[in-house]
Amino acid sequence: MTLIRRATPADAEPLALLAAETFPLACPPGTAPEDIRGFIEANFRPEQFAAHAADPDRILLVAVPDEPALPGTAPARLLGYTLTNIGSPEDPEIRSALTAAGTEPGEATAEISKVYVREDTHGTGVARELLVRTLDEIAERAAAPVYLGVNQQNERAQRFYAKHGFARAGTKHFLVGGQVHDDFVLVRAS
Repeated sequence: MTLIRRATPADAEPLALLAAETFPLACPPGTAPEDIRGFIEANFRPEQFAAHAADPDRILLVAVPDEPALPGTAPARLLGYTLTNIGSPEDPEIRSALTAAGTEPGEATAEISKVYVREDTHGTGVARELLVRTLDEIAERAAAPVYLGVNQQNERAQRFYAKHGFARAGTKHFLVGGQVHDDFVLVRAS
């Protein structure tokens, strides 16, 4: 069993380690290792995760094993996490894709920025549980539409998101170090 909960500032260090482990799994083949390292160093620092956990315009969830911790033992390791940004996107490529999908300019949206799980949990339902809980939290905030970006070469992730109601609405670019990656913008029907 998996427990999905809101992240706290105490999760910042484990989240940074988890992000460093899982981000490379989503990078397309051929992404330069130094570009991946640079991206991780710039974007996945513990203080950034602590700030995300405290930010009312973000939803940061973690998945942990649903097992009681024994007294004097380390807390359960994180299995995965999601990060959602609530607000209007600034990226013109995303705005264009959302407009094409029927979003009004300036309408509040929810961007699921990160959905990452440990490789050894792939196929176990952890990602599904995280995404479902994330979508529930977004619905409680009444933020719609919901969108995300996924690398065009990441067919596994695209199939996963399609199972949860996401469809292509456009494209955008994503910079990892000096490399520009092509992403699809996926929007979930309300």
